[in-house]
Amino acid sequence: MTIVSKPSNVFSAPRPIRLLGARLDSTTEQQCIAHVLDSLDEGRGGWIVTHNLDHLRRLTLDGAFRALCEQADIRVADGMPLVWASWVQGTPLPERVAGSSLIWTLSAAAAMRGKSIFLLGGDGESSSRAAEALRSKWPNLKVAGVDPAPVGFDRDAARMEQLRRRLIAAGPDIVYVALGSPKQEQLISELRSTLPQAWWIGVGISFSFVCGEVRRAPRWAQRAGLEWVHRLAQEPGRLWRRYLCQGIPFAARLFVSAALKRFAVRTET
Repeated sequence: MTIVSKPSNVFSAPRPIRLLGARLDSTTEQQCIAHVLDSLDEGRGGWIVTHNLDHLRRLTLDGAFRALCEQADIRVADGMPLVWASWVQGTPLPERVAGSSLIWTLSAAAAMRGKSIFLLGGDGESSSRAAEALRSKWPNLKVAGVDPAPVGFDRDAARMEQLRRRLIAAGPDIVYVALGSPKQEQLISELRSTLPQAWWIGVGISFSFVCGEVRRAPRWAQRAGLEWVHRLAQEPGRLWRRYLCQGIPFAARLFVSAALKRFAVRTET
């Protein structure tokens, strides 16, 4: 009998789809969590990229960023506009899988399976405060370490070497990186070989959500695709250009592209 081993970087969920050429894996949040934990049990690590509308816009403009994200093992839709566009295109994704949700649900599952986490980045002391918040909710959660990654650390060779040694010594199973995009993807690409057995996830502003420094939108707003409005109301000076000048026009382009692709498929058939 021939035994076929499972390839290390093949996601077992249904076939991935593409929006404007970018790959997205068709998975639920629970399937994603199960894949990560099962992989850890088998001694395999990986990288989850959580694409939102701004990610997708950058992927269409920046070939280097697109190449970087193509290295990831799982690419999920962290934004309702991407899910809706998949429906318009006729290649429906099952649901949104947000990094700011995964940090809660994956940490809960990690606590149950005896896996450890490391929190890297965030604003100020948010990494330590987020670790405390997660540990207070799940006392069995193993927090292997935190590192606030101060501004400019990635341009300091000595500081980067110190971080590598700290990660190796801590040996976490899951590393949350909260530096914003594309910096967090660039750092994960640079550091993941340091801990190839770990799973790496860029989670943006999530440490601030977890520790309560920034309020996340209510669930109804998340489900309605209005989380960006809630963020804009809290940080208008920083986010108005991103959401109003870049996000809305790009969303229109995305939906038109999805509709044309669906129409083209119908015409061919």
